[in-house]
Amino acid sequence: MTDPVVIVGGGFSGTLLAINLLRFGGPDAVLVERAGDRIARGVAYSATEPAHLLNVRAAGMSAFPDDAGHFVRWLGTRDAGSAQTFVPRLLYGEYLRETLDAVRDARLTLIEGDVVDVDAGGVTLADGRRVAADSIVLATGNLPPHTPPGVDPALLPSGRYIDDPWRSRPGEGLGAEDVVVLLGTGLTAIDVALQLDASGFAGTVLAMSRRGLKPRRHRDGLPPPTGETDLPGVPLSGIVRQLRERAAREGWRAAVDAMRPITQRLWSASDAATRKRFLRHVRPFWDVHRHRLAPPVADRIDMLVESGRLRFVAGKVASVTAEGAGVCIQWRPRHGDDVEPLRAARIVNCTGPQGDLTRTDDTLLRTLAARGAIRPDPLRLGIDVDAQSRVIDGEGRAQDALCCIGPMTRGGLWEVVAVPDIRRQAWDLARRLSHAQWVGGEGL
Repeated sequence: MTDPVVIVGGGFSGTLLAINLLRFGGPDAVLVERAGDRIARGVAYSATEPAHLLNVRAAGMSAFPDDAGHFVRWLGTRDAGSAQTFVPRLLYGEYLRETLDAVRDARLTLIEGDVVDVDAGGVTLADGRRVAADSIVLATGNLPPHTPPGVDPALLPSGRYIDDPWRSRPGEGLGAEDVVVLLGTGLTAIDVALQLDASGFAGTVLAMSRRGLKPRRHRDGLPPPTGETDLPGVPLSGIVRQLRERAAREGWRAAVDAMRPITQRLWSASDAATRKRFLRHVRPFWDVHRHRLAPPVADRIDMLVESGRLRFVAGKVASVTAEGAGVCIQWRPRHGDDVEPLRAARIVNCTGPQGDLTRTDDTLLRTLAARGAIRPDPLRLGIDVDAQSRVIDGEGRAQDALCCIGPMTRGGLWEVVAVPDIRRQAWDLARRLSHAQWVGGEGL
């Protein structure tokens, strides 16, 4: 009898892998998650505010690529929405947990614990326990955001700089005269702004990023994208130019939507220098048009902006110093030369998840990287993997017994942070580990 597959991380990616291993009659599995209450939910679907909605309609949120209506049918049993509904993320977390419970049997073991090392024989937990493994899959999710340049938390009063918005109450103890500065203007900043509003914070929120771009809203009635689904006869460097030209003619929304069907293949076919150019010139516009806001969320954000309680600004932090019980931020507006002071009661790091292994404090990933069992991808977006999700070690060798799925593989795929991409990746890996490649019609 062989040892099980050990999955390190019980969020969305790890849970889907475990579910599919069971569906395909694969090997026994052990799902290890450091926070037991986050099994099947992870950070994204453990959101505590009802105002935090999925940014994709229910029709696109099935856990399974081979059963597109699974989530919509689940909603129907609870009278909780339809295919066009943007449901609360908390509700989606319940769906994932119930889906796991529905297929779980003696072949799956759930363990609450913190994996601190991985070797050929299995995994080691922080409390000294060992779990034997035939193969191991890293499904650790995103790494926390890095501290932005110009910010030194050690120089600031306690509680005035929040590095993890998901484990804090950013409006606690503040009044209507206070200002909260969000460093970042993407989806994390949107979530924190909603959280502040829901908690009763009556002060001002200022969200700052280099370009000041905020996510766009979903809109109905737009014409479908006309992009080709075959690889074009130009490299990604040419696609960058075409993308910008199309955006100038039709807008970034149409340009991004036209490219989505072939994004992963284009990325895989491009070298590191070309990918770096894409990130430098296109990524900010790609992100805000690719990852959109549910209309009710966008309405609430617009209301906060119109009331003057929320502002988005483009600029860069030069330095942050303590000032009384708060902070003074010296920042430079975009396209400006002069540094301006900005006084705030609290700063929240909303720069979003990161993946640079060379800067992480995660014990497991630091240990594996130091030993050469894993390595950063060339752009330091995450862990280097091959097309089969096998981890590439420090010598450039793909390891059959160590794999990685989820956002930490974005360096090789780019589009692997949303449900449709991760569910396919988990499905494919589960088929391989279960020797069930025939599932899906490929034939024997």
